Amino acid sequence: MSDALERLGRVHIIGIGGAGMSGIARILVARGVAVSGSDAKDSRRLDALRAIGVDIHVGHRPEQVEGAQTIVVSTAIPTSNVERLAGAERGLRELSRADALAMIMEGYLTVAVAGTHGKTTTTSMVTIALQHCGVDPSFAIGSELNESGSNAHLGSGDIFVVEADESDGAFLQYAPFVGIVTNVEADHLNHWGTFEAIEAAFLEFAIGIRDRSGFLVVCADDPGAARLAERAGAAGVDVRTYASASNADFTMADLVWTGRGWTFGVVDPLGVTLGRIALQVPGRHNALNALAAFVTGVGLGQPAVAMVEGLSGFSGTRRRFDFKGEVGGVRVFDDYAHHPTEIEATLHAARDVAGEGRVVVAFQAHHYYRTAMFITEFGAALGLADEVVVLEVFAPGETAIPGASGQTMAANVPLDASHVVFEPSWSAVAGHLVERASSGDIIMTLGAGDIGMIGLEVLDLLRLREGA
Repeated sequence: MSDALERLGRVHIIGIGGAGMSGIARILVARGVAVSGSDAKDSRRLDALRAIGVDIHVGHRPEQVEGAQTIVVSTAIPTSNVERLAGAERGLRELSRADALAMIMEGYLTVAVAGTHGKTTTTSMVTIALQHCGVDPSFAIGSELNESGSNAHLGSGDIFVVEADESDGAFLQYAPFVGIVTNVEADHLNHWGTFEAIEAAFLEFAIGIRDRSGFLVVCADDPGAARLAERAGAAGVDVRTYASASNADFTMADLVWTGRGWTFGVVDPLGVTLGRIALQVPGRHNALNALAAFVTGVGLGQPAVAMVEGLSGFSGTRRRFDFKGEVGGVRVFDDYAHHPTEIEATLHAARDVAGEGRVVVAFQAHHYYRTAMFITEFGAALGLADEVVVLEVFAPGETAIPGASGQTMAANVPLDASHVVFEPSWSAVAGHLVERASSGDIIMTLGAGDIGMIGLEVLDLLRLREGA
């Protein structure tokens, strides 16, 4: 155990069931730190943490911090939380999620995956491909890998791959040698205020990599990321761009849909084809994510052939075009997409998967501010489906913004009114989806909240309809 981690003493994590916090708990335990934690409700993540020796509490009570020397909290935990207050009264050290993760990564060669969208999948692809190369990296990802079922791991190698979240500025607290930026768009303006502030933060992220003599991998297909590449390059950063066309250092050749995923050749800056990646996950955006992972791995000195093989075997992550089951010829998927750009990319992928079938979607927006800012764009993106069910906005504890509602969003979907429904009742959503779906169609649940749970209800109703 490092001196820094030893000084932490016993660590209590508030909100330990979250994707990021549970990953920190896993790595701390692997590093020999005693960990306890609490969450508002029980979950499979908590069961997994119990299995590795974490002292888990369901519900928040002041006495649960007793014996701890350090408390770790996420931005979702209010200052009024009773355990947080108890920690302050006892004079316990308090760390943010980003602080704790930065401390864990000290001494590693860090690969930080940033961007407004695509971070989780790209981080996962980098991790799986490096594992295939025999590197055994440590990793902390915002969702569970299908291959291992885990969102974090303490590896035996010297590389640490981390999903670097820009939503609260956490990515600026890390010290990466390699950075990936998938895209730069306006989001999380509740923290940043303006898009210009977001762009400035990404440039700061890039310049930090320059100062560590590392390199930055940037998607030239995205306008915001392309601007970052230009500005970072002018500031002396070693920038390596990737794109679907010829306007980048690394590009795709002969992009072909296989019925399951996209396959493409990887062309280097000299015009040489280094191999052909055959993805097992849908979405042109995922082909770009795989290209980013390839450029990163090769930049770290890994063999191109092994990187191609590793990426071709990647099977996805939880809540990213996550297949839930099939009944009566209707396939059910779930995805975390909660920004118009993400919804658009996911529904284009859904079209590929559905083939001649139709796409039936349920969507729940996350946060009033995002709904208000993108209400028209949300409607346009959902219009790529054939049938749409819109739920009320998921925004616990937030003050409502006039017009930023599920009903308004539904009215903005450019489909005939008979193909769009606003449904404020959670229990009625699955019935709407099943009623609108036939054999050959796919049903998708989209959103950042608990909407993924509806998929199981959909499958049960499909079985009832089929008499199974």
